[in-house]
Amino acid sequence: MPVQAAQWTEFLSCPICYNEFDENVHKPISLGCSHTVCKTCLNKLHRKACPFDQTAINTDIDVLPVNFALLQLVGAQVPDHQSIKLSNLGENKHYEVAKKCVEDLALYLKPLSGGKGVASLNQSALSRPMQRKLVTLVNCQLVEEEGRVRAMRAARSLGERTVTELILQHQNPQQLSANLWAAVRARGCQFLGPAMQEEALKLVLLALEDGSALSRKVLVLFVVQRLEPRFPQASKTSIGHVVQLLYRASCFKVTKRDEDSSLMQLKEEFRSYEALRREHDAQIVHIAMEAGLRISPEQWSSLLYGDLAHKSHMQSIIDKLQSPESFAKSVQELTIVLQRTGDPANLNRLRPHLELLANIDPNPDAVSPTWEQLENAMVAVKTVVHGLVDFIQNYSRKGHETPQPQPNSKYKTSMCRDLRQQGGCPRGTNCTFAHSQEELEKCNPHGLCLYCCLLSSVVSMGTVHNELYKQQHVYAVKRAETCFFSQFFPPLEGPRERIQES
Repeated sequence: MPVQAAQWTEFLSCPICYNEFDENVHKPISLGCSHTVCKTCLNKLHRKACPFDQTAINTDIDVLPVNFALLQLVGAQVPDHQSIKLSNLGENKHYEVAKKCVEDLALYLKPLSGGKGVASLNQSALSRPMQRKLVTLVNCQLVEEEGRVRAMRAARSLGERTVTELILQHQNPQQLSANLWAAVRARGCQFLGPAMQEEALKLVLLALEDGSALSRKVLVLFVVQRLEPRFPQASKTSIGHVVQLLYRASCFKVTKRDEDSSLMQLKEEFRSYEALRREHDAQIVHIAMEAGLRISPEQWSSLLYGDLAHKSHMQSIIDKLQSPESFAKSVQELTIVLQRTGDPANLNRLRPHLELLANIDPNPDAVSPTWEQLENAMVAVKTVVHGLVDFIQNYSRKGHETPQPQPNSKYKTSMCRDLRQQGGCPRGTNCTFAHSQEELEKCNPHGLCLYCCLLSSVVSMGTVHNELYKQQHVYAVKRAETCFFSQFFPPLEGPRERIQES
């Protein structure tokens, strides 16, 4: 019966006996399926197969090399050379170069602190997704054909994530949110903030989960009427845009009628909140990718849920939307970003290596690489990861600057409604509303209303001339929100439509 695999962070100990790897009794031996077990436990196996996935072990256990990359991480004495007999001298040379590249990369996983056999990776120069992908590469057995195929895929995955990380490093987080919602609105959709969007989706589900078919107008009116008691800003326009987002995600089965409105029926696979929300989130991520935006799982969790508890959920959506062509497109996007910034770190030198990694076939049934191809891939992934770490440590402002609070950066122009009415806020520090009078004064020293804060982030202060913003400003002031710019505006009558604040 297969044994349950350990957590990926427990890669420094044997997953069977739970002893930390060492150079004497518990030598780490990686199998072709990328599971690593100590040699003592392998010798005790009743059948020659991986205890986790039952993959046959085709090579004699005594011939499989010890994983030096893992040994060096536990502080063990690592021999300078390990005798491996391959077909010819040329293969041996390619193998040694590839193995050395993996061992050098493994040093980024060196634990700074942690319990026995468990790495504590929080202070690493690499992000957690990079660490996880690197652990996969370190556990590949290069002398096995299947292990080499897995190593090529792991190298490609590391390269693709490196490109994403570099693009993220060059993005302005203050502009990211504005660019995302602008892209969403450009497609006739809208995100109303974590709390209101969740309620709107649940009401859509409430109306249609029993298989009912409603016209768009009736569905929108139903949601608006149910939302208004808690969210007075709910309007037919904004809820219509939310329904449009679900329509773009193909969540509805539409029945056309002659001389009457079409009927919308929720597809059976989306008649649960989890399924509907996942498709909703995937559509927003897809829109962001179409707009050339690269957003980390942490940022996605904060933007869509107001917390950091949904990182894994968002990462799974991002991974599912990736295609074999995504890597090459990301390399092109990075090139454009570097041209715009002047490329002070000379990251353009990484492009040939990234293109080599992008050309690796990600299919699990791909043909086994030659030893020369394996060496080239390992050299390429080592180069690009080193380039990422060097950029983070020496060029990235995010890497060594203490974040300073930006005036109006979170548009905290009024007190949080959830905190005031319910005594707590699910968004915590990510909330776009103030949680105290001190925070209100600190984040909004000029006393601007929300709409002037939004506008002042893209134009210079004192030049608020856009008619739409004037109208929204007037409505904000009518709600007793004081604003520094009131002196510039006559008392105009404006529409009651509001931009969602959260």
